[in-house]
Amino acid sequence: MRPITAVSFAIFLLLLLGFGLVDGGVVLLALPFVLYLLLSLLATPEAAKLEITRSLSHTRLPARESLVVTLTIQNNGPALGELQLTDALPPNLSLIDGSNQRLLALPAGGSHRFSYTVQVPRGQYQFTQVTAVVREPFDLRRRQFSYDVPGRLFAYLVPRASNLKQVTIHPRRTRVYSGIVPARVGGDGMDFFGVRDYRPGDSQRQINWRAGARHPGSLFSNEFEQERVADVGLILDARLGSNIPYGDQSLLEYSIEAITLMVDALLNQGNRVALLIYGGAVNYTLPGYGKLQKERILQALSGAQLQGSHVFAELRSLPTRLFPAQSQIIFVSPLLPDDVPFLRRLRSFDYEVLLVSPNPIGYERQFLPQTPDVALAAELAQLERELLLNQLLQAGIFVLDWEVERPFDEIARAHLQTTRLTRPV
Repeated sequence: MRPITAVSFAIFLLLLLGFGLVDGGVVLLALPFVLYLLLSLLATPEAAKLEITRSLSHTRLPARESLVVTLTIQNNGPALGELQLTDALPPNLSLIDGSNQRLLALPAGGSHRFSYTVQVPRGQYQFTQVTAVVREPFDLRRRQFSYDVPGRLFAYLVPRASNLKQVTIHPRRTRVYSGIVPARVGGDGMDFFGVRDYRPGDSQRQINWRAGARHPGSLFSNEFEQERVADVGLILDARLGSNIPYGDQSLLEYSIEAITLMVDALLNQGNRVALLIYGGAVNYTLPGYGKLQKERILQALSGAQLQGSHVFAELRSLPTRLFPAQSQIIFVSPLLPDDVPFLRRLRSFDYEVLLVSPNPIGYERQFLPQTPDVALAAELAQLERELLLNQLLQAGIFVLDWEVERPFDEIARAHLQTTRLTRPV
């Protein structure tokens, strides 16, 4: 109940009681309350003319780090005897020092500054409004004002390690720029590709004298495989049904860790990289190169959340036309049984497909009691999973089955940095 309502209700009861009992003494008891109410009505709260600015210690920071928020208030109106300020916190931010509320008196032309510290989990956050409440001295009436003070930041996931230097890919088509991806086309390069007829201007180092000796009167030159950059499409599976959430944990965090490391390696190799987050909706980051593209992808990954949708429950709704024909697709997903036919069909469309799959069985087992029944169920589930993975291998899809208790770069260095991709054992 508001204070002014409570006082008015007390006056009404005393007057009703006094007149009902025909007792002037009871009526006199209401006079102090009446006087208090009249003085409150005369002391109307002043309109707040405030200029509020917010500064953030970071606009991007690693997840679970602390952020210092500073508010500066300038009073451009009359003196305010009692001013209460509340800075609206975005969801999931938790205070670890100070307070986002402040009660103060602010003279005309005066200013005030205060700070507080919050912990920021992975995500994208937007500060919106600061609420100011002005009270009159009797605290019966108040006026509330809202000020739009926008502020944005994102917190990105930091991988457990960052030693992944290269991701080996073999797309069917490459771009025109030099890189490290074998282009299956003869020209300048490091690896031997074949022998062709000698052309005027060829270096003597390219001449294959042995082939010329077998064909008197003819000269042949060695040709090497060109190395170029490629188009790479990364797909992050953010479906609720495949990521096994437990409280505030899920396999999605491990998938984001893997993509973060691969993005860094792929962009350092000079490739053009795009990202598609597939869950309750489709979040697509256009293809790009270099550090700016890495920043765009990190920002998109920071906002990835588990989502459920009947429309996107299966992979058949995945918009594959967003990726250039014959390019490399890297799909990061725990994998559902219904996903296998779509991935095989994707391979038949001339895409080179690499599946990085955080193993859901080992992940889920850590939350279950360590009993013989659970161990047997885990073994049966792993056998079923291996059958699914073998179907993908037979379709020409490389599969990296990742036990998430091991850092991703440890697995990737052994199986994604080799000249030819090999399946982990």
